[in-house]
Amino acid sequence: MMECSPCRWLKEKRGSRDVVLVVVFITLLMDNMVFTVVVPIIPSFLYGIEHKNGNTTVGLTASSSASKVSFASIYSLYENTTILSDQSNYKGINNKTQEAPKNSSCDKETSILQHENIQVGLLISIKTIVQLLVNPIVGLITNRVGFDIPLFAGFIILFFSTLIFAFADSYWLMFLARSVQGAGSSLSTVAGLGMLAQIYPDDYERGKAMGIALGGLAFGTIIGPPFGSLMYNFVGKASPFLVLAALTLLCGALQLCMLRFDKFVPGSIPPTSYLSLLKDPYIVVAGGALCIDYLSFGVLDPTLPIWMLETMCSSDWELGLAFLPSSIVYLLCTNLFGILSYKMGRWLCALVGMIIMGIGLLSVPLASSLFGLIGPNVAIGIALGMVDASIMPIMGQLVDLRHTSAYGGIYTITEIAICMGYALGPLCGGAIAEAIGFPWLMMISGSLCIIYCPLCLLLRNPPAKEEKMAILSQECPMETKTYTDQ
Repeated sequence: MMECSPCRWLKEKRGSRDVVLVVVFITLLMDNMVFTVVVPIIPSFLYGIEHKNGNTTVGLTASSSASKVSFASIYSLYENTTILSDQSNYKGINNKTQEAPKNSSCDKETSILQHENIQVGLLISIKTIVQLLVNPIVGLITNRVGFDIPLFAGFIILFFSTLIFAFADSYWLMFLARSVQGAGSSLSTVAGLGMLAQIYPDDYERGKAMGIALGGLAFGTIIGPPFGSLMYNFVGKASPFLVLAALTLLCGALQLCMLRFDKFVPGSIPPTSYLSLLKDPYIVVAGGALCIDYLSFGVLDPTLPIWMLETMCSSDWELGLAFLPSSIVYLLCTNLFGILSYKMGRWLCALVGMIIMGIGLLSVPLASSLFGLIGPNVAIGIALGMVDASIMPIMGQLVDLRHTSAYGGIYTITEIAICMGYALGPLCGGAIAEAIGFPWLMMISGSLCIIYCPLCLLLRNPPAKEEKMAILSQECPMETKTYTDQ
């Protein structure tokens, strides 16, 4: 029987570099959608749990001057109405107690919101804590079995964690779902980035491919918070997760169709150990830049929505839209600087990105409305895109220059650096915001980025080890020329 055109095309393209890039792009997109969709949902969800027995009616405290009048107003959060117990005294009441608040977020108790800083920070950071613990194991697995099987295993774990999210009705069930997601994200990210580094050996092409793949990460970050907040506000808590579970199934089907799952043959030269990689000062500096960058960005996830509830009386859907400018700009910059960082110097791109991150964080507390947050968030998105698009290829270049060209270990260390930053950020950020306030937290985070950025100068011209340079000069003259130009 003659094969149909789509089947013939699928057979020809299966396992090609472009197809693998598309699969990694979609995998990172889905992983980060599930990762960010809960950010605007968690504060309102936890507040609802705290007031589970008192959501129907909440008494408003009258002022001392109005307390002498026989009047009581009861505001219903559910119906958004005010009930007057004595209409005859209506005229003698202060205007503030005559009308229902336009936004129920303004009536949320500040003490509970302050306490939520720690709870939300722990719930957000537990995913990266688990990912941090699992990453070294995944690196060893990819060196033994290749990248295809771990990538598909990550999809399976991500699907089940999304279902747990959908039906979780308590804090600890969401905590469990977030923890399971961390294991799946570790498999997907380490395997995906390692696969791209392996199939794109040229430094320029690798940087371009990494930028496109990180665009999937950025796109998931863009649509995750607004999608979650809108679906949660108008449909219900389970709706965004059920939709994501269905999309994750389609992603798994795409992996089955496009990846080869061939038997993996390890290289003749054993990969460099984690300890040797961690002793390399250039790898430590590059990993530190990623860690500081994501730590500074991670403090915003639990604290910015709560600060908006306290100071701007923001609604649920506004909490998700607050992250939209940084996510859109991050998507554009990862693709743009995937090419530009090679031409301008990746070390310079990372250095400038960290300075912009510091300025953006210092500007966040100056905003007094949702529109005032656009400028700082745009700066933060540009900075994240510049640092990611430059450091990711630098990691592959460093292991080619100074170690064995096996990429499971180096991108495990890359993910460990990101996870350390994104675990410490929400966890410490929530505690610091509760202790000394959100503006001081932003000042500390922004200053940390600016102080660290001069270390990126060390990445300007990393030297190759003598034995590695000898091998490159004899066997791979084109690669040696590429690195010399860079």
